[in-house]
Amino acid sequence: MDAAAIHQKLAERFGDRILAADTNALDPWARVAPEAIAEVGGFAKSDPDLALDNLMCLSAVDYPKDDPPRFEVVYHLFSYKHHHTFVLRVDLPRDNPVVPTVEGVWSVANWHEREAFDLFGITFSGHSDPRRILLPDDWEGHPMRKDWVDPDFYNGMHVKPTQQMMDRALAGEDIGVGPFADTPPNRHLD
Repeated sequence: MDAAAIHQKLAERFGDRILAADTNALDPWARVAPEAIAEVGGFAKSDPDLALDNLMCLSAVDYPKDDPPRFEVVYHLFSYKHHHTFVLRVDLPRDNPVVPTVEGVWSVANWHEREAFDLFGITFSGHSDPRRILLPDDWEGHPMRKDWVDPDFYNGMHVKPTQQMMDRALAGEDIGVGPFADTPPNRHLD
């Protein structure tokens, strides 16, 4: 089934909840009304002609300069049976990004949605375990937002390099970057 036929089947079933599509894109896609994503995803997975049974990737994109500012959640789907792919997209307002979870459709969405929450602050309503997955539980903010500013400190530790370290690095000194730096172990004992 080609992308145009996939889009047509979704549009016939869901009508105005399929908001837009580009079936000629490198990754053909359809934009879905946020409140319908779980239902559309469930149909895309269970319909024998579509059989989009694999959520390959769920990612988020921040568009703070759009009018109005928005996030986009992108669902890359694959059918093991038919070997076709299709992408579903959902736009969310930046000030309160909430969309239903799809973990009941594709269980791998559990981790993908937790990552999108952790890094972008997108809430997936109905998610079974809505907590951070990459950053510490007490971390404040969402560092993949384009307006993110790194904090100077986290739990009393410098997070940003100090001005002295930045000056040394900019002057060309190899200052190392942690336990995997090229600095020999115990150099301070020499």
